[in-house]
Parts: sequence; structure tokens; C-alpha cells
Amino acid sequence: MAAVADATAPVASIRQKVSRPMVVAAILVLWLLLFAVLRGRQTLTLAAADLTGLHRWLNDVNDSIGANRNSNPVFLYFFNEIRLVIDNLVTFVQSLISQPSGSRPVPQIGWLGVVGLTGYVSWAVGNWRVALLAMAGFTFFGLQGLWQESMDTLALTLSAVLVALVIGIPLGVWAGLSDRVNRIMTPFLDFMQTMPTFVYLAPLTLIFLIGGASAVITTVIYAAPPAIRITAYAIRSVPETTVEAADSLGATRAQQLVKVLLPMSKRTVVVGVNQTIMAALAMVTIAALIDAPGLGKTVVQALQSLDVGTAFNAGLAIVVMAIVLDRVTTAAAVRTESRRTGEGRFAKWRRPLLGAGGVAALVLVYLSHTYVWAAEFPGDGTVGSHIASAADTTSTWLQDHLFGLTNALRDAVTNGLLNPFQTLLTDSPWWLVGAVLVALGAVLGGRRAGVTAAVCVGLLVGTGLWSDSMTTLASTVVATILTMLAGVVFGVWMGRSTLADRLIRPTLDAAQVMPPFVYLVPFLALFGATRFTAIIAGVVYAAPVAIKIIADGVRNVSESTVEAATSAGCNSWQIITKVQLPMARSALTLATNQGLIYVLSMVVLGGLVGAGALGYDVVAGFSQGELYGKGLAAGLAIVLLGVMFDRITQAAARRTRA
Repeated sequence: MAAVADATAPVASIRQKVSRPMVVAAILVLWLLLFAVLRGRQTLTLAAADLTGLHRWLNDVNDSIGANRNSNPVFLYFFNEIRLVIDNLVTFVQSLISQPSGSRPVPQIGWLGVVGLTGYVSWAVGNWRVALLAMAGFTFFGLQGLWQESMDTLALTLSAVLVALVIGIPLGVWAGLSDRVNRIMTPFLDFMQTMPTFVYLAPLTLIFLIGGASAVITTVIYAAPPAIRITAYAIRSVPETTVEAADSLGATRAQQLVKVLLPMSKRTVVVGVNQTIMAALAMVTIAALIDAPGLGKTVVQALQSLDVGTAFNAGLAIVVMAIVLDRVTTAAAVRTESRRTGEGRFAKWRRPLLGAGGVAALVLVYLSHTYVWAAEFPGDGTVGSHIASAADTTSTWLQDHLFGLTNALRDAVTNGLLNPFQTLLTDSPWWLVGAVLVALGAVLGGRRAGVTAAVCVGLLVGTGLWSDSMTTLASTVVATILTMLAGVVFGVWMGRSTLADRLIRPTLDAAQVMPPFVYLVPFLALFGATRFTAIIAGVVYAAPVAIKIIADGVRNVSESTVEAATSAGCNSWQIITKVQLPMARSALTLATNQGLIYVLSMVVLGGLVGAGALGYDVVAGFSQGELYGKGLAAGLAIVLLGVMFDRITQAAARRTRA
């Protein structure tokens, strides 16, 4: 035994000396050496108009489904019925607030009634400040000249949220009560929440066609996971002692659920409703790519024509709607908690279902239903015209006066980081890049992550879009590096300073409420339609979540450890680099995971503003029938990149914690 121990000692010593970063560095050096020898060989490039056998087969599948949609039993009695039910729901909600119905030239409830109902509901679930904010926000839509577009977006969002909650809350309760169901659901929910919003569109249009109903179905699939996951968490968070007390009093399983679990979970469930609404709004605006009406359609058309003013005006309306919906549901969660704990003035009394505010709202609804002046928003949207004109003027001024700065920043990132890395990825032999990805996955995340990377690489080759996938990968990695730089700088600052945290965190929280679409508009004004626009938008979109994770990780480092380092004579820089960041490695890895996923979703959206690659392939697939199969394959390639990123970084985070 002693001899065996002596023999294995040198091996253990070598393993201790050869760290994971050293192995990663060796892989990258070997890659560079082989790239110098093999550059330009077996790169699997494909021209924008070229199709592979898979793309043609997917086109044939699409044509076959279209030809047999009304005769195939699966479509006739299942998918078509689902689409019909959702279409009827969407049409009903639209007829209430946004679209003319029957012989009426206006909706059943006009602008005055909608504003009144919005104010009353906001007051009933929140407070008078939230009600004023909601009423002002909805009035602003009309002043922008975007009343109908805003109501179309609201109608689709409400329809999707209703269906998502009807499905999500019962499933969440089931997962909260059953460990087995929770284990089964968790991988599916992880997968669904990992995928960029873009990739849901193409496969669902294959089944449900394009239009408002398909947009709602897509949105339901995207928005239901937060409701399921947060509801399950809420049920599981109820103290076991409370459940045991109810059980000892003879309560049945159903009584425990209705009398104990759901009431004590109400606040967290309302938070889940908030997240579902935010996810639904984000997807509804992106669903404009499949002909969904509303503000998203206005933004898409403006982005495609590089009309910054119109895009900014519509994007501002989306931001206002997001803020209003978020504030209302957040206020509802706070008020629910006040009632549950017995704290605050809301716990002492309940507002009547139909008080003076309810009567006033009903009067406004009646007026808007009866009179044209209360149904059609007055004015011609001059405020929106002024906003668009100001945005165009500002964009022109910025491009004229900051031309040197913006171009220098764009060129520095593009020529210094993006182009070299993209060349390395796209001009290396595909098998070499694949081997590097598999090796990095195995080193950083372990054997399972390496196997996942190998499967994803093989399937990426099968999509026929290897070169475009590598272009997207290059933009994603560069944007993630920039995101992590911002995350470390601001995260360390917030983690070390309570004042900085109080000042910066509200801005980060507000930024996370915004749908991803709106981030493209200001950077389109600054940098034009380039790949860099998508990258910088991705950084700004992903930075808030990365900053908050890193800040929390730095703050959680033991104060005694920091004090010990200070007493040993370490300065602030040494404490940050030698103590706090090393001890917050798991937070850094988690921030990288979330940053990658957020960045990927924005980079592929950048196909609308000149980023090209997989995002462009998906958009072209919607607009050009002969490229539909290629767009569907591009959606699959985005999924594979997302899965590979997620599995490697999650496994790395687990190994770091271990």
C-alpha cells in the first residue's frame, strides 16, 4: 500500500500544479498553432441564398403541412382547434379595447373607458399613486398617436397572460406538492427559459401559421415557465410546521391547499404573475415578426427601414407599458404581503369591490361605449410626431458630432476583438473548432458538459449553418466579455458600497423590466446598422443581471475575512483581487451563465439591424418563402448554441461551488 501511495504521489502533485486555467490556455495555444497551418480549409461556408438538403426538406415539410392542414386529422381536430380557441379569445379581447367589432366602427370600450378601468384596477390592487401612473401612461399612448397599436399589444398580452396563468398556476401547485412532478418539470422549464425568444417563432408558425393567434400561443409557451416555477417555489416555501399543524387538526389535502398553502403563498404567486406579464410583453412585441399587430410591428418596420424616430416613439410606448404593468403588479404583491402579515394600513380594511371609484369607472366605460368622442382618442398624435422628430434630430446630431467617438469605439471593438475572433472561428476547419469547444466544455464543466458540447457541435454541422453559427458565437462571446467587464466593475463597487448599491440597483431593476426590442433603437441611432449595434445592445441588456449577481456575491464574502486581510496590510485593490473576487467565483460563474443567455437572445435579434448570421437567417425565413427551411434550421442552431452555453457554464458553476 505504501508503494502504491508513493507511486500515485507524483501524479497527484502534477494534477495540483496543472490547474484548469493552464489547461484552457494550452488548448487555445494549440488551436492558434493549428489555425496558422490549416486556415481556410473545411470551413463549411454557405452563401446567403444557398440551401442544403435539410433546408429543402424543411421547405417540403412546410409545403406539405400547408397543403394538408385542413385534411390531416392531427391538424383538423387538434392544432386547428387550439388555434381557433385562441383566435376567438384574441378577437374577443381586441373587440373590447382595440379593434372595431361587427357594425361598430370603434371597439366596445373606447379610450376613456380603458383609462378609467385601468385607473380603478390599479387603485384596487395597489394604491392611488400607481393608479395615477397607469392612467397617465395610457393617456400618453393616445398622445403619441399609438392608441390602437398600444391596445393591440395590451390585448395580445392580456390574452397570453390569462392562458399562461390558467395553465401555469395549477401546474406550479402540482409541482409544489409533488417532488416527482417537480423533478420531471424542472429540466423542461430550464430548457424553455434558456432559449432566446427568437427561436420560438419559426417552429410554431409551421404548426399555427402567422398572425395574432400564433403570437399568443408562442407567448403562452414562453411566459408560462415563470408562473409554474415561482408558484411551485411558493408552495414549497410554506413552513413545514404550519402544514403539520393543519394536518394535526384533521385538515384534508384539499383543505390544506385552499386554507393554508395558497393563502400563505399568495404574495410569491403575485410575483410570478408579474414575471409572466413581463415575459409576455417581451414576446408579444417580438412576435411582430410573425405578423402580430401592435407596437412591435411598428418597431420592426421602423428598424427595417432605419427610421429611428418612429422606432423610438413606438419603443417609448413599449417602455411605458412595461413600467405601468410592472408597477401595478409589484404594488399588488406588496399590498398582498401587508394583508398577510397584518402590517400597514391595508391590513386594517378591505376596499369595496364597487365603491365610488368603481362607479366612476363604469360611467366612463358607458360613455366610451356610447359616444364617439369618448371612444376615439382626440387629437392627431402630435406629441408622437414631436418625439419622433426630436429622436431623428438627436440621432443626426449624435452621428454628426460624435462621429469620431462612436466610430472609434465601434472600430476598436470590431477590429480589436470581434473580427480576429470571428476569423479564428469561421476560418478554422470545422472539426478543429468543434474539438476545441468539446475540450473546453470537458475542462470547464466536466465530462457531461463535454458530451453535451459534442452533441451540439454535431447537430450544428447538420443544420448546414456552421459558418453563420460561428459568426453568432463570435458576437456572443465578445459581448459577454464586455458584459462581464462591466459586471465586475459595477458589481464590486455595489458589493463594497451600500450607497452605490442603493443608487444603482433601482436603475438595474428598471432596465430588466424593458423588453429586449427597445434596446436596439438608441444604439441604432448611435452606431447605425452594424454588428456592433447588436453587441452593445446585448451588453446593456445583459449587464444588469450580471452586475446584481456579482454585487451579491461580493457582499456575501465574510466580513471577518475582509477584516483579516485589512489587518494584514492589504490595500483595497489587493482585497478585491486576492480575497473578494476569488471567494465570489461561484457568483462570477453564474453571472457568466446568465450574461451569455441574455447576450445570445439580443445578438440574434440584431439580425434586424445588420448583425447578419443566424438572426438574419430567421428573419429572412419569415419574409422569403424559399428560405423558410433555412430559417427553421437557424432557429435550431440558436437553440443548440444556447444549450451548449448553458450546460457548460452551469456545470462550471457547480464545480466552482464544490
